[in-house]
Amino acid sequence: MSYFWYAARILLRLILRRPLVGACVIPILSDGSVVLIRRKDSGRWGLPGGLIDWGEDIVTAARRELVEETGLRLIAVERLVGVYSAPYRDSRFHSICVALATTVEGTPEVADPQEVLEVQAFSLSEVSQLNLSHDHTRQLQDYVCGRTTLA
Repeated sequence: MSYFWYAARILLRLILRRPLVGACVIPILSDGSVVLIRRKDSGRWGLPGGLIDWGEDIVTAARRELVEETGLRLIAVERLVGVYSAPYRDSRFHSICVALATTVEGTPEVADPQEVLEVQAFSLSEVSQLNLSHDHTRQLQDYVCGRTTLA
């Protein structure tokens, strides 16, 4: 095997066997409610968010994903809620999620019907009764408790 193919195989292994990095947004409206999306792939409620694109920083990715999925505008990042990296937090692939609590404005609406079935604002007590996607229940619990988590 030539050196080129050997190096290419090692490079592919390095690139393809790494966790993907994404941003989750905890969007808080002015009335204190949190906006969730109902995911098309699982039918479960969850936080808006997605993978960070090449050349984006975390806040830019969060802002883009929020608009793409909910039609809402990010006004301010309140705080970092946590970095979640458990290998099986997402059943599709190993991903690391940076969760941000944000202040948002606008009217929640389905902006991407390919990924999102519904968008709805919930009180924090209503959210605690839902079976959320991925590890979003933990992220919201950390937010409510004022924790910053590295998990």
